[in-house]
Amino acid sequence: MDKNTTIGWIGTGVMGTSMVGHLHKAGYKCIVYNRTKAKAEKLLAEGVSWANSPGEVAANSDVIFTIVGFPKDVREVYFGENGILNSAKPGAVLIDMTTTEPSLSVEIYEAAKTKNIQSIDAPVSGGDVGAQNATLSIMVGGEEAAVEQIRPLFELLGKSIVYQGAAGSGQHTKMCNQITIAGTMIGVCESLLYGHKAGLDLPIMLSSISGGAAGCWTLNNLAPRIVARNFDPGFFVEHFIKDMGIALKEAESMGLSLPGLALVKQLYLSVQAQGHGKLGTHALSLALEKMSGM
Repeated sequence: MDKNTTIGWIGTGVMGTSMVGHLHKAGYKCIVYNRTKAKAEKLLAEGVSWANSPGEVAANSDVIFTIVGFPKDVREVYFGENGILNSAKPGAVLIDMTTTEPSLSVEIYEAAKTKNIQSIDAPVSGGDVGAQNATLSIMVGGEEAAVEQIRPLFELLGKSIVYQGAAGSGQHTKMCNQITIAGTMIGVCESLLYGHKAGLDLPIMLSSISGGAAGCWTLNNLAPRIVARNFDPGFFVEHFIKDMGIALKEAESMGLSLPGLALVKQLYLSVQAQGHGKLGTHALSLALEKMSGM
C-alpha cells in the first residue's frame, strides 16, 4: 500500500468520518460518498474529494471501503445500478466494514471474484471512541493474501486486526461480539439501577467493580455516560437491533437456541418503541428504568 493508492470510502457516519480521516491524515488520496453530503462536509473541508455515487467512488479508487447502515444499504451500494460492482476496476479491493449478514458478504465475494476483484468483510467493534482513537477491533474474512495486502490500512484504523478465515468469517465473528455485548449491556444497566436504588454513589461504586471480575469495556466506557445521562450514540440502538436480528436468524439456521439474546432484543425493541432508536446502545437503561418506575 504505497501512498499512490487511491482510497474510496462510502459511509461518513458516526464512525466512518473518523476512520477515513485517519487514512487521509496518513497521506492517502481519499474519495468519499455519503447519501447525505452534509455529513461529509468536515472531510471535504480537510481536502478529501467528493463523488456523486458509489459507482463513481469505485471507478476512481484502488481500494474501496464501505460502512453503511443495514443489509439493504450494503446490497444497494454493491449491487445497485450505480453501485460498486458495476464500476470497480479489475484488481481493486473491496472492504465492507458494515455489520451485515454473513451470507451477503459471501455473495459480494463471489460476485467480485468473477470480475477479478477481491472482497473482504471486516466489521469492527469499539464504537465512536474506537473510531476516533484508531483503536478498533477489526474482524476479517476473505482471502488471506488480499487481507495482508491491505493490512497497513487496517493498522491505521485499529489495534486488533485478526484474520478469521474465508469470506463471511469476519461477520460471524462480529455476531459473537454482539451476542457478548447484548448480555453485558443488560448486566451493566441493571447494576446501575440497583446501585442507584440502594443509595450508592454510582461513580464510586463503578471505581470498585470496574477493577474486579466485572471489569469490561462497556463498564469503563458506557456506564459513566449513563450516570451522566449522556445517551449520544457511539452505536445506534436501531443498528444494534439489526445486528441481534441477524445473529438470531443465523443461530436458528444452525439449530441454536439463544434465549439471552432473544430477551435483550425484546428489551431493545421497547427502547426503540419509546422513540430512542437514534440514541446509543446504553439507552437500554432508559427502558429498564421505566419498567422499574424510575
